[in-house]
Amino acid sequence: MSEFGVNEGIGLAFMIVGVVFDFFGCVGLVRFPDVYNRLQAATKCVTFGTCILLLGIAIYAADATSPKAIICAAFVLLTSPTAAHAIARAAHISGVKLWEKSILDRYEEDRDEEAEAQRA
Repeated sequence: MSEFGVNEGIGLAFMIVGVVFDFFGCVGLVRFPDVYNRLQAATKCVTFGTCILLLGIAIYAADATSPKAIICAAFVLLTSPTAAHAIARAAHISGVKLWEKSILDRYEEDRDEEAEAQRA
């Protein structure tokens, strides 16, 4: 019988937490009403879940896999919010409507400010 070490236990706990966050992010992608809310779920939950999962793999493996998992986590952490912002901005520019119960539209405010600055 093999021993179950502290690193394996901590790594497994991180992986379970990461999978749970990824699951909730996927549920949000299916359940949320518009592209902007879905991007929120994808960016927050899935990015955090994937990074925690990869850190769990790095802790669990504790070999040559660890640096690769950490580099992948850093890549996901840096690129996912940037990609989500680009998608949200492109959706807004192409006229995708917000959910009717949305109360704030920062892109529209920015567009109004830019139009006023150009008129001045």
